Amino acid sequence: MQKRMGEAVARVARKVNDTVENKADSLDLANCKLMTFPIGIYKAMRSVTEGIHRISLANNELKSITSRFVTTFSQLTELNLAGNYLHRLPEEITSLLHLRAINLSRNRFRRFPEPLATVPSLETIDLEENEITEVPTDKLASMASLRSLNLRANPVGPEVRLLVRPLVPFDLLLSPEKPIPKA
Repeated sequence: MQKRMGEAVARVARKVNDTVENKADSLDLANCKLMTFPIGIYKAMRSVTEGIHRISLANNELKSITSRFVTTFSQLTELNLAGNYLHRLPEEITSLLHLRAINLSRNRFRRFPEPLATVPSLETIDLEENEITEVPTDKLASMASLRSLNLRANPVGPEVRLLVRPLVPFDLLLSPEKPIPKA
């Protein structure tokens, strides 16, 4: 067990070092079994955080994203948090003024993460396979940049299905309605 943990830590360190040394614009820490975003990464990456535009933390075991993460990587345009245990986002997500795409599929959201509705440049939101029942339709309709909202495999209420063009200027992806069983 300790050997596997050591290998996982070494893999994360290698990926961070590669990003720093190559002054890359992306950091890929997907499939690293992370339960939290390692604090040491902030220090290791401080010289390049402004240049990081894409981060993938997909398929880890994250239960939350901290406000420090959001404020440190303030230039993000894409954030992939798919396949974690997230159920909320920090309010500071609204400060990601360049964020165009966020993938929150396969998490544990029960409600639409409302701070996203005020991110001005957001074009794509993927919330497939969560537990979302409520969606702030009025706020979504006012998101000028939004092009695609994926709510497939969520138990959304019938009011969301009423959000059709021309009411909303984006593609709304929903699972097909299940037929009502006959009594």
